[in-house]
Amino acid sequence: GEVAGKIKKVFRDKGGKINGETQSALKAELGDVLWYLSQLATELDLTLEEIAEYNIEKLYSRLKRGTIRGDGDER
Repeated sequence: GEVAGKIKKVFRDKGGKINGETQSALKAELGDVLWYLSQLATELDLTLEEIAEYNIEKLYSRLKRGTIRGDGDER
């Protein structure tokens, strides 16, 4: 939520431009996201590499099937 909120304000209030202050704030929030993602992956006995590879395979499959655009996990 924190990252999304900061990005929303960039587009709403700053014409889509990320200044140094916003970049620093996003860096801190992304660090938090990375920490929680890493901890969750560890709890699920997954590596970040496995998660990334799975996501790339999923996106490639959608591209091959012509379903890269749209909504939903089961495309």
